[in-house]
Amino acid sequence: MSEQARQPGEAPKPIVIQQSPAGADFSAPPTSPEDLRLVEALRRGEEAAFVMLINQYHAPLLRLALLYVPDRTLAEEVVQDTWIGVLQGIHRFEARSSLKTWIFHILMNRARTHAQRESRSVPFSSLVDFDAEQTDGQPDADRFYPLDHPTRPGQWISFPPSWDDVPEDRLLSLETRGRIKQAIQMLPPSQREVITLRDIDGWSSDEVCALLSISSANQRVLLHRARAQVRRALERYLKEE
Repeated sequence: MSEQARQPGEAPKPIVIQQSPAGADFSAPPTSPEDLRLVEALRRGEEAAFVMLINQYHAPLLRLALLYVPDRTLAEEVVQDTWIGVLQGIHRFEARSSLKTWIFHILMNRARTHAQRESRSVPFSSLVDFDAEQTDGQPDADRFYPLDHPTRPGQWISFPPSWDDVPEDRLLSLETRGRIKQAIQMLPPSQREVITLRDIDGWSSDEVCALLSISSANQRVLLHRARAQVRRALERYLKEE
């Protein structure tokens, strides 16, 4: 339930933490006491609290926006719209998820709107309508145990070749990082988003599931397939003369 407008002099209504809907197969990380204090500071209009949010989340918000709109100028516009949405909506924040998840939900809504406007939209259903048992397009199936294996689901059958003999300066070069970025961009939208959130921005599995409204099983499969595809692309690159 949205917070009702307060009358002058009326005490602020408490933030109520609500549970996830019954039967949901994902759970939003709880709102922390630190989040609640930050929300109250934002509601009081404290500039330092807003600056702290920008410093913490602007770069990852921009990376996520670029998954929807390939133009950096548009992505910057999406992020600016997101911050405006945060300021305008902070009094309606109901603490049903973490503040971070709420902010990134705003970003995703703004990004989809911009993508549709530019006729480059990625259907949101492609991010959430995923069958964990699906096997089509699974990379290097002969290198992994099947996902329904009783003891080693999705694990390596035999480990890939070591890169110990690859010069460190090549592994850490801008060109190598560019190849990794290119490989991620070539992934299906759902895999691209999960690997970006998990391996680039450092989100936990629970946070990703809450943001994308997917089950932990779906998240594991998406991440597994994304990592396998990126590793395969990197192996091809490192074998080049």
